[in-house]
Amino acid sequence: MLLTALVVIGIILILVSVLSLSDNLIQIEAQKQGIDTEKNNLSVLPSFRDLFSPSVPGYVDKSKFHRLNKGMDIKLAGSASKEIANADVSRYAVMPQLYRGISPIPKMEVAIGDEVQAGQVIFFDKKNPDVKYVAPVSGEVVEIRRGEKRSISHVIILGDKTQKYKQYTPPSVNSSRDEIVGFLQESGAWTLINQRPFDIIAETEVIPANIFISTFDSAPLSADLNLAIVDRREEFQKGLDVLARLTTGKVVLGLDGRTGSTPDVAFTDAVGVDKHWFSGKHPVGNVGVQIHHINPIVGNKSVWTLKVEDVATIGRLFISGTYDASTIIAVAGAGVIEPQHYRTYKGANVKDLLNHTVAEGSHSRFVSGDVLTGRQVDHEGFLGNRDNTLTVLKEGDDYELFGWLLPLAPRPSTSRTFPNFLIPNYKFEANTNTHGEERAFVVTGQYENMLPMDIYPQHLMKAILTGDIERMEGLGINELSEEDIALCEFACTSKQPLQEILRDGLDMMREQA
Repeated sequence: MLLTALVVIGIILILVSVLSLSDNLIQIEAQKQGIDTEKNNLSVLPSFRDLFSPSVPGYVDKSKFHRLNKGMDIKLAGSASKEIANADVSRYAVMPQLYRGISPIPKMEVAIGDEVQAGQVIFFDKKNPDVKYVAPVSGEVVEIRRGEKRSISHVIILGDKTQKYKQYTPPSVNSSRDEIVGFLQESGAWTLINQRPFDIIAETEVIPANIFISTFDSAPLSADLNLAIVDRREEFQKGLDVLARLTTGKVVLGLDGRTGSTPDVAFTDAVGVDKHWFSGKHPVGNVGVQIHHINPIVGNKSVWTLKVEDVATIGRLFISGTYDASTIIAVAGAGVIEPQHYRTYKGANVKDLLNHTVAEGSHSRFVSGDVLTGRQVDHEGFLGNRDNTLTVLKEGDDYELFGWLLPLAPRPSTSRTFPNFLIPNYKFEANTNTHGEERAFVVTGQYENMLPMDIYPQHLMKAILTGDIERMEGLGINELSEEDIALCEFACTSKQPLQEILRDGLDMMREQA
């Protein structure tokens, strides 16, 4: 009996080894052929995850459903409630340096003391004068701040209580593409469109292969985009109709297919678009990840991306002829007394948004954007033009006694040193402490578990550091933007500034283009 048992065990081990080897060879061949292994399960046998993963919601189109297995949800305390309040904001700013590729000193069309209307041109890039940058609100220009070498850092407007809009005469949606492009440039709406590769303002002479819009945000404490569009459904559909005229391909919507999430009807009932559903952990909501699994960027192909509210802004422009920069901001984080969503305009002042929502005397850091990709701002700063989250975190400038030896304080982590996996719904009150400093850039394999794309992030980062242009391109740099690599930076044992490294690489690639 013992001998029989050993023979049976040996046969089972041999079969498992053969199946495992076959599975690995299939995966390698699939990658060589460019097959998306995240979307297409090519395994010989179903995995444990496939057998026990949640079922697909009934309203999801299963033929266009993508379940991503990599990534990580960072669950932080202080999520914004579903209630929307009107923010009492008095000052707004347009910051030229946040628009990638623009000259440091654009040509100003206004001066301090001028009265402007919402949608009125305030400056343009000397290198590309056809693209106009407009005021998000009406009011008085009260300050023009300058930075290094007299570059313009802020154009600050004291907003009117009742908004006044510059009136444009929009062309028909059925007009020629050139006429629509010219109108978007003149009205300031062109600056809402981003182009990949490089994640820059779209080049006017480029016709995109496709246009992608992610209708949900999976980043920690991010705003609920269903709330952002609930009163702008007609405008959103009109914006989609306009965008369809600008591409030879498709307008693609990435919808939330996660269990327990129901997208707004503005997204599910949108017409004239190609809808794809995504489920998984962050960064599943990133438009770059969705592009990779729908129609990757290869060769000289360019695609455009937009935010949900920016699509609605374009739609409003073609319906009423006015540039509406209204937005929903999630003021969230453990440092906020009552986290919730606020209705305001782009470039809102941080101090006004935080009015009586942060405990007095608290030692906090303010982040324009989410905790992974956001930009640190001070109490008198302004939100970025693409940010719809203001995150308040506890400052991490203190030391944890024997933290390297006895990691007692609970914190979000990819390491099983902490029993986070035993309490999956626990929300952490994290601070900004990095718990270490930059050190030798060692190979750990952590990045590959964080990025649900067929890309080797660590190899790419090292290619950027060595300036190997051909290797950078071969490793897929053109598919990435900072937000896609941010979770890898969070998990990095070596504490490397991966987003900064990636931007350096993208700038190098752009210079070579």
